[in-house]
Formats: sequence, C-alpha cells, structure tokens
Amino acid sequence: MSQFFKYTLATVLGVFIAGLISLFLFFGIVGAIVSSTEDKEVISDAHSILHLDLDYPITDRGMNDPFSQMNFMDFSIRERPGLDVIIRSIKKAKEDPNIDGIYIDSQSVLAGISSTQEIRNALEDFKTSGKFIVAYATAFDQKGYYLASVADKLYLHPEGLIYFVGLNGQVTFFKGAMEKLGVDMQIIRHGQFKSAVEPFMLDKMSDANKKQTSALIHSVWSELLTPISAARNISIDDLNQFADDLVLNDAKLALENNFVDGLKYGDEVKTYLMSFSGVEEEKDLKLLSVDKYTKTAFYKEGSKSRDKIAVIYASGEIMPGKGDDTYIGEKNIAKALKEARENSRVKAVVLRINSPGGSALVSDLIWREVELTKAEKPVIASMSDVAASGGYYIACNSNQIFAEPTTITGSIGVFGMIPNVKELMNDKLGITFDQVMTNKNADFMDITKPLSPFQRAVIQNSIEHVYSSFVNKVAKGRNMNFKAVDAIGQGRVWSGNQALEIGLVDTIGGLEDAIAAAAKRVDLSDYRVLSLPVQKDAFTKMLEDLSGESAVFFDQKLGIFSKYAKQLRNIENQDFIQARMPFDMEIK
Repeated sequence: MSQFFKYTLATVLGVFIAGLISLFLFFGIVGAIVSSTEDKEVISDAHSILHLDLDYPITDRGMNDPFSQMNFMDFSIRERPGLDVIIRSIKKAKEDPNIDGIYIDSQSVLAGISSTQEIRNALEDFKTSGKFIVAYATAFDQKGYYLASVADKLYLHPEGLIYFVGLNGQVTFFKGAMEKLGVDMQIIRHGQFKSAVEPFMLDKMSDANKKQTSALIHSVWSELLTPISAARNISIDDLNQFADDLVLNDAKLALENNFVDGLKYGDEVKTYLMSFSGVEEEKDLKLLSVDKYTKTAFYKEGSKSRDKIAVIYASGEIMPGKGDDTYIGEKNIAKALKEARENSRVKAVVLRINSPGGSALVSDLIWREVELTKAEKPVIASMSDVAASGGYYIACNSNQIFAEPTTITGSIGVFGMIPNVKELMNDKLGITFDQVMTNKNADFMDITKPLSPFQRAVIQNSIEHVYSSFVNKVAKGRNMNFKAVDAIGQGRVWSGNQALEIGLVDTIGGLEDAIAAAAKRVDLSDYRVLSLPVQKDAFTKMLEDLSGESAVFFDQKLGIFSKYAKQLRNIENQDFIQARMPFDMEIK
C-alpha cells in the first residue's frame, strides 16, 4: 500500500510540476506577444529604406489581437499592420527626410484587389517625391506583379516566374454535399441576379450569374492591365496574348518582353540597394519594416488640432450580435456612429465599408444610424474591396460615396434560406420527430420539416417587402426613382467603375480621398483622425481568444480550407432574410 501511495504521489507531483512549467511557458509566450505590441519608439536613421513585405492577410484596419500575430505552426510573432497603416506609412515616408526610398519584397499581396490598388496608388504618389522604388521577388503572382510594376526598377530571381494568366472568378457549390447529407435548402428570393443561394440549389453558375460574373471580372482585369501597360510600356493586346500563351513561367522570357528590368538573386538586389544608401556592407543597410516605421518619431508627428474626422471601420459579414473586427454586428457600428454623432469634436464621419452584406434587419439598423448622423454632420462612405447588398445598404444614404475602380458593389436584392434536415435526420441518422401544436403554424420555420405552401408565401411576402424598402432607400439616397434602381438592382453586382456610370457611387478614390473630401465639406485644413469602433486592448482580446471567441488558431490549422469552413460557419449565425452579395467568389 505504501508503494501505491508513493507512486500516486509521484504521479500527482509530476503532473503538477508539468502543469506549472506549461503555465510559465504559456505566460512567457503571452508576454512576448503583448510586449511585441507595445509602442516602443524607434529611431529612423538617415538613408533608411521603407521595406514593404505584404505576405500576410491585410485588413482595412489591423486587428488588435495578439494571437493573430502568432504563427501557431512555429510560434513566431509578427505584427500585421492594416491597410490604413500601410497607406499612412507610404504617405509619411514621402515627406520623411530620413527615408530614401521603398523596397517592395513581396511575391504576393494577401489583400483584396481594391486594397492592392489603394497601395499602388499611394506608391504612385510617393514617386512624385523623386525617391526610388525597387521591387524584387523570387516569383510574382498577379496581384504581386500588379503592385510591383509601379517600381522604378523591377527584378526577378533568375529561375523565377510571373504567374500571369488572367482572372478566374470561381464559385464554390454545396448542392451535391447537401444532397448526400440529406439537407434540402429551401430558397425564397427576389431578383433575377440574386444568386447568393445558387451554391445550395445548383451545381454550376446560372446563365444570369455567369453573365454578371463575366462582366465583373473583365472590368477588374482591364483595371489591372491599364497601369501595368503604362508602367512597362507593353500594349494591352500584348499583355493579353502573353497571358493566353502562358509565356511568363520563364524568367528569361519575362526579361526579354520587358516585364522586368533584370534577373538577380536576393543578395544582388541588396547590393543594389546599398548603392542608394552609400554603405559598403549589408549589415549597414537600413531596411525599416512598416511596423517598425510606425514607431518612429516622424511617423507619429501629427496635428494638435482638437477637431476630428471619425473613420468608422465596418468590416465583414453583417450578422446579429455585438460585432468586432471580423464582422459587423447590430451594436458595434451603430454605437460608433452614435458616438461620432454626439462627439462635438467630430466634424464629419467617414464610413469605411468592406462587407458582402448579410442580415437585412441589422443593415437597416445601421442605415438608420447613418440617417441620424447625416442630419447633424456629413457622412462619407468609402467602399473597399466589397460593399455589396447589405454593405451597399448601409452606404446608400451617405452624402458622398467613394469606391475604387475594382470595388465589388451593388447587389441590391434580398433572399431567404431555410434548411430542411428531415431526410438527414430520418433516413441518414434514424432520428424522427413528433409534435403537438396549439396553432396550425406553430411549427413555422421548423428545420425538421419542409415549409408549407402558406408558410413559403409568408416568407416570400416578407422578402418582397424588404426588397421594396431596400430599393426605396437607395432611390432616396441616390436621388433616383424606384424604377431606375430596380433596373440596376435585381441582385446584380457591379465593379466600382460600372457603379460610377450607373449612379451608385459618386467618386472613384480610396480612404484618404474620402477623408480629404469629408474635411473639405466642413472646411477643415487641420484635423486628427479618430478610428472607431474603439478596439479592445491586447490583454482583453487575448482573454477572448482563450475563451474560444477567436477562430485564428483554427483558421491557421485549416489553411486553404478555412474559407469553406467559414462559409458554413456563417450560415449558423445568419438571419433567415439576407441582403447579401450574390455569391462567395474568389478572383484569382
């Protein structure tokens, strides 16, 4: 018996010590993450070079989430500046006497096409200072090359390639999987082009969806080719021919056809950069990353004015709930608008939208807050990669709407989607249901049985009502009549350029342009920018991650499959009436 207690005690003690060590290791990792976010000032030396390495997911505003900065595969830590910080860094570097130029070191840009376009436009403006831009990669994908083509000197690895093939708009369809599972997605919709539900009712694009998708990606492709053609002196016809012939998988052919200025290894490019800075050894080359540059005194210099322009970031799907950096809830954006409206120091509001839409009800709640705010101070909408359906709903009554040429917008339409899992439960799992009811429709929207014709008609009436309300709100906000909006509605999506032509947006431009327009409306030449909603501090966000409120870890583990899990995960949180973009399309 004494041996039993001895071994038991040793085991308990071993588990306790192991747990204690794990706890110390965990808090050590957490401490490293949190300390990495601290605002420690960095000195920018003379002849520094701003280093743009953009191979991480870029959001409109960087997330104040310590775990999002950690790679759970190797536990390395890296800050991930948002688009707002990247643009401001380029803008500040243009005026900073200690910055000689910019080095773009990215084969890809993990951002939407419109966000990439905003970065490229900022770099174009940077070049007017006379400072240099050099770009290099071992290989370029299309967005990476589009961005790099702005450089004065563009280099490629001698054995590298440029993935330049044209755009492919791909939609994922779940109909076959639903049939195998025995789930019938009951669809009620308004709009010829409202094809958000197609992945659950078809196994390929409808003719209407194919038509709008083709028009969209051709508009976007043209927008990418035009600046490449101008920068590299290659005709658009030749660019398309090179894409068709898959010529650029050979570095030598890329050089021969003027896609790059030279073939170099990384160390040779560093030597070339050293010639700008007047140093002789690579260790003396002063490459300053964006996250380091944001901590320099010159970057932090700003206005002392008490007047402010509020920039409200509305990113992600529109869903019931509080909302955070990853989705638009019924509270976070409405609260931010109210806060900006009631703050006497805030003179104008810029609503920055990057959303495919979602809940029609939540969209209307936010629309109302925009309406109340607009009555007291100007509201300018700045649309990022996508501001479609519900995303456009919350923008449509702004005083002025900005979009990038490649912004996906419009999608004025409504649908409902209610799953029927009767076959899954009955035939696949052997689970049956029985019930008694006080009223004949007490089982309304019960997912264990199909909708009755009467119930389906009730939902259809609700959808028609929401669609009519949506169109009327757009008509009022855009000074159009119902018939004109309906003609360009029906759920159809448009690029920013197309939307400008049909009157859905006012101006082509990015976030900085929208902020400048807001300041001009209230005659402000000196002001500060207030970013809303206020982000939670790093420690609070870390506790949320630990409580399971963050999907960062699982998204990293799932890798390329995380997007499919996210699509299915969002279905669980959706209202049954949706004002949402007509499909989850990946342009690549």
